[in-house]
Amino acid sequence: METLQDIKQTIIFEAPIQKVWNTVSTSEGIASWFMPNDFEPRVGHEFHIQSPFGPSPCKVLEVDEPYKVSFSWDTEGWVVSFLLKEMGDKTEFTLIHGGWKSPDTILPKANEKSAVIRERMDFGWGGIVQELQKVVEK
Repeated sequence: METLQDIKQTIIFEAPIQKVWNTVSTSEGIASWFMPNDFEPRVGHEFHIQSPFGPSPCKVLEVDEPYKVSFSWDTEGWVVSFLLKEMGDKTEFTLIHGGWKSPDTILPKANEKSAVIRERMDFGWGGIVQELQKVVEK
């Protein structure tokens, strides 16, 4: 069965890797550009992201400071990863949102097809990554 492609967004920040890392791997940092949460950079840590649809249960899957953090998000099998690559005093940042089902699978929370939600989220992540850029380049 065909599944939807991962959402992938890459952008180069005019900010050192450690600053970007601190902004994507701490509860306070994530809240400054994404949503309120009780994240901790510890594998196995269960936390919640306070989304407009209510709290989403999440779990930290991987932490490799300062290069990668990934966590499961919500109950749809999604995995969100932040990848960082040092480029002198700049940082290449890649966001990957994977774990999508087939395009026609209805996601119960939103009561919409996967394909529709993915498109919305792809657009949404674009705006979120721009918010992150504003925060780290301050």
